[in-house]
Amino acid sequence: MRVSRWKAAVYAVLIGAGVLIALPNFLPPAVLQAVPDFLPNRQVSLGLDLKGGSYLLLEVDTDALLKERLETLADSAARALREAGVARAPMHVDKSVITVEIADRGRLDAALRALRALAVPVGGVFGEAGHRSIDVTEDGGRVVIKPTDAYVAEQKDRAVEQNLEIIRRRLDAVGVAEPTIVRQGAERILIQLPGVQDPGRIKALLGTTAKLTFHFLDRSVDPAAGGRPPAGVDMLPGDRPGERYPVKRRAILGGERLTDAGVSFDQQTGAPVVTFRFDSEGAKRFADITRDNVGQPFAIVLDGKVLTAPVIREPITGGSGQISGNFTVQSANDLAVMLRAGALPAPLKVIEERTVGADLGADAIHMGALTGLIGLGLVVAFMVVLYGAWGLVADLALLLNVTLTFAALSLLGATLTLPGIAGIVLGVGLAVDANVLINERIREETRRGRSALAALDVGFKRAYSTIVDSNLTTLIATALLFLFGAGPVRGFAVTMGLGILISMFTAVSVVRMIMIARITKRRPKQFVIRPLFGQRLISDQTSFHFMRARFIGIGVSAVLSVTSIVLFVTPGLNYGIDFVGGIVMEVDTRQPADLAKLRAGLERLDLGEIGLQQFGKDSDVLVRIERQPDDAAQIAAIAKVKGAIEQVAPGADFKRVEAVGPKVSGELNMTGIMAVGLAALAMLIYIWIRFEWPFAIGAIATLALDVTKTVGLFALIGLDFNLTAVAALLTLIGYSVNDKVVVFDRVRENLRLYKKMKLRELIDLSINSTLARSVYTSATAFLAMLPMALAGGSAVSSFAIPMIFGIVVGASSSIFIAAPILLFAGVGKLRGEKSADAGRAVSPAASSPGP
Repeated sequence: MRVSRWKAAVYAVLIGAGVLIALPNFLPPAVLQAVPDFLPNRQVSLGLDLKGGSYLLLEVDTDALLKERLETLADSAARALREAGVARAPMHVDKSVITVEIADRGRLDAALRALRALAVPVGGVFGEAGHRSIDVTEDGGRVVIKPTDAYVAEQKDRAVEQNLEIIRRRLDAVGVAEPTIVRQGAERILIQLPGVQDPGRIKALLGTTAKLTFHFLDRSVDPAAGGRPPAGVDMLPGDRPGERYPVKRRAILGGERLTDAGVSFDQQTGAPVVTFRFDSEGAKRFADITRDNVGQPFAIVLDGKVLTAPVIREPITGGSGQISGNFTVQSANDLAVMLRAGALPAPLKVIEERTVGADLGADAIHMGALTGLIGLGLVVAFMVVLYGAWGLVADLALLLNVTLTFAALSLLGATLTLPGIAGIVLGVGLAVDANVLINERIREETRRGRSALAALDVGFKRAYSTIVDSNLTTLIATALLFLFGAGPVRGFAVTMGLGILISMFTAVSVVRMIMIARITKRRPKQFVIRPLFGQRLISDQTSFHFMRARFIGIGVSAVLSVTSIVLFVTPGLNYGIDFVGGIVMEVDTRQPADLAKLRAGLERLDLGEIGLQQFGKDSDVLVRIERQPDDAAQIAAIAKVKGAIEQVAPGADFKRVEAVGPKVSGELNMTGIMAVGLAALAMLIYIWIRFEWPFAIGAIATLALDVTKTVGLFALIGLDFNLTAVAALLTLIGYSVNDKVVVFDRVRENLRLYKKMKLRELIDLSINSTLARSVYTSATAFLAMLPMALAGGSAVSSFAIPMIFGIVVGASSSIFIAAPILLFAGVGKLRGEKSADAGRAVSPAASSPGP
């Protein structure tokens, strides 16, 4: 029980380094700028919900990519057959295969050889199964060409990576500061744009493929005649309404040969034009083409639209040219940016969009920090009331926990979100659990007559396994939340997980070292832990007969859960757009909002059901619009709604805009259900392994009742059920099991000690032994979250309100539901097997637990 000097030195270095790394987060900007470069000066990055900006989730249109690859492959196949002298009927290109009819069956083998020669290696050794680009087979005189799965996967992966790089170039070119561009999953790209309040231009910039090609026109086709164009010719729209051009499908030159593009002005009209320059090979080919086709019209086509169709007057040998059209200066600059950055190999579509105004972000920081500090202050004060001077040691551990959490966030380069602040606050409340367990165990060992050092040693040993078990259950739920969560909810999982892991260091190692140092220095006979006011909130001698009320507890809980299920069915949950899709806007109309005019203006847009609700100030309006048929319509609806609102309320400020498409909402719905289900299953397995099956059944049955009651709360008060609500449910699952682990651990311990005590009395004894810990831990978690639930704002209300409800439900269910279920689940048989070699009966008063 001596304090090792080297261990103390290691702890001091770790804590000192953590404080130094975290310190910049608490310094004002002016002071931070004066910090020398050799010292840590990096602050935790703030999420868009705290500093304002736009969030776009883009999906690569791989179907369009594969269609283009098939068309290219079909051209190559036609050329290969022509060179091999094989006659064929027109090719049929399906979604995933190309079918070729061979006119002369005798030339079938030659056709197969010619087409198989088109195969190229894909990601491995040529010729191995799955490593060639195409499979060519014969089917009743027809030849079927099908891209292999390996080729398709490689093309998709390559397209996403190329899109990432091109997006980065485009955003850099238009001057977006510090954008975050990351790949998400197989086919999606997440973009965060700090400070960008209206992402309309960015969406247009990223939603344009910018595939520039040069084509000849078919002069034999009259665009005004209508009808179907001949083979190899497409009727493409022009830059002006009603314009149509007969464009030969085969491109004579592609935009990949461009080396530069810029904006200039036409010397005659003064209109903006886009100038371009080819590389050496492109310049040579362009010169040859224009030299051989003087007097012929040709079209410059961008993404299937003819920008201009001039007639070649003379050979263009300088390797440069210009594109004229109905450009503004900004649109011409955007086109030049896209041409310089290169064409996207596959189109992108916006499937989710969220925008937070700078003012709303500043308010979120203020309210999050204020409510978090109030919660922390309440916890600190409560610990001093409970344990006096030793409570100050626990508070020191809590402050170290917060500081080291910020240090870890800084080192990891993590982003702090508003739910992340909630995670830190809740982590503080849960970190107290270890300190309460340790203090209560030490008090218990002191009452048994142990000396100060012995009580400290045994108390820590007996508390340690319970601390590990209870924290692991919460970490399991947090890990699942990180895996299945998205955006700010992941930020909550990160801060919560870090807080729990760090608390095991600060509460166990640091507090133990401080306690040992203090006791060995003063050498008291007993380890005395006195409350601040001399009177404990819960007596050490409680002897409540909880099991007498077991039927009432289970009955009341069952009635509440059944009622919650009824509320879930009718009126049902108020699902947020995370799960049902749609659009939500927070609008400040600057003047008292006229809801009737706003509703009339929005209903003319024919966007389906529209809800308007005033909140906060008279000028604050919440607008809800039902999910549109597809992602493109969803994003287009945002611009329409903004335009309609600005007509009614000029100068309106859009504080928050969120749009979730049908595909994303369906996926979030499924992942939310999976996360809750997997969390419950993980808890079942863990409790089963650690405590045997009767305990696992008791925990899971209680969890089901706790979760249904919490879901019933959402239905009863109409709180938004969104991803943040799923975070609350997962956290409650971990917290609820955390509380039950402490009771179960004491029941298991007493089963070994009191082999002939009646089981009902033994469970009452176990609950009374852990009652103070359960109440104190629940009270600290409740106090930590209460300010955020009352004044944290709409962004965290779906988390904080059910959390404080769930904390009360979880604590009471451990006593009145989980423990009684043990009586019905076979714990008696379990103890009977363990007591086959039992000795004499041991009474609680005479017993002293072994080491």
